[in-house]
Amino acid sequence: MTLTLVFRVHSDLRLGLGHVARALVLDRAWRALGGSSVLAVSGGPQARRLAQGLHPFREEPLEVEVVDLGEDLHAPLPESLKARASLVLVDQWETTPEQVRALRPLKVALMEDEGDAHEAADLLFQPFLEGVDWPAMPVKVVNGRKVRPHETFAGSCRVLRGASFIVVGEAATLGRPKREPLQPLTVRRLLATFGGTDGPGLAQKAYGILGDLVREGRWSGSCTLLAPQGVSGPAVPGCTVVSQVPELTRRISEFDAVWCAAGLTLAEAVCLGVPAAAWGQNARQAGMIGDMAQANACMGLGEGPESDPRLVVEALAHWFSAEGQETRQEQVRDGMKLVDGMGAARVAQELRALAEA
Repeated sequence: MTLTLVFRVHSDLRLGLGHVARALVLDRAWRALGGSSVLAVSGGPQARRLAQGLHPFREEPLEVEVVDLGEDLHAPLPESLKARASLVLVDQWETTPEQVRALRPLKVALMEDEGDAHEAADLLFQPFLEGVDWPAMPVKVVNGRKVRPHETFAGSCRVLRGASFIVVGEAATLGRPKREPLQPLTVRRLLATFGGTDGPGLAQKAYGILGDLVREGRWSGSCTLLAPQGVSGPAVPGCTVVSQVPELTRRISEFDAVWCAAGLTLAEAVCLGVPAAAWGQNARQAGMIGDMAQANACMGLGEGPESDPRLVVEALAHWFSAEGQETRQEQVRDGMKLVDGMGAARVAQELRALAEA
């Protein structure tokens, strides 16, 4: 019997498209195990686009069936969908225990939860929120079962923590270099992207910072800046502003460095061995980036909307320069060890084990 996985996601200006992008990656990994998927999406205009069967980033149809749940973040699944589903993966940032209980009798997994919703679920993936760096050993035996340090329990919910479960796209896995790439003396080609919707408007703030770097003679490279909402202000020499970057994952390796928010792009840059500086779109994301930076996988720039532009100018000027080459090289080395590109496969395997239990 084919197992059907429902991805319950939400997309609006505040949450962006990161959860949708992760669901689409996991859909391919799940189908590779012989399962079928349904994307149950709520939210704003981007959700309506998905409901029409259109890919969120490319002008092509989606490969997965989509069910439109309307605008409500906590909209329930239709009973007809629950009747043919085997399990649900909820990935929408803010989930309530009541929402999880409403999904029963289906088995329920959550992706990232800092509240108590997961206590009503069966499985929780915490690739960021409880730290990214967990050793594989030593193994201990709990109730007759071998348990590794990255695994724990919250009541009856099994919790899997750390970078082993960071999801990246297939293109990042296939494009991952065999050897650690050597960093150039200075960053000459920069990609700056803060999400497909950029709700907090970080692209505009980054545009001003890039302008300061260039005008002050602190940096003279070229930058491709993804700004879905556009930017205003004096032209910045060397900066090309675009509304979208087709095949973004495949293009990451064309650049010497990436400046981004937390999410799939950060994980893919780290996996591909491209140095990344990251801004959190909010305090929660800033904490996630902080864990990545503590593991020396990227440069954390704090919470983007609240950051001091002058401090960011100083940090980037050093990081882009010859003095920052060694730091970038170390971040590439440690980052590629942390994000190995197999996270989606591990998540899919754990979901299948849950469905078959």
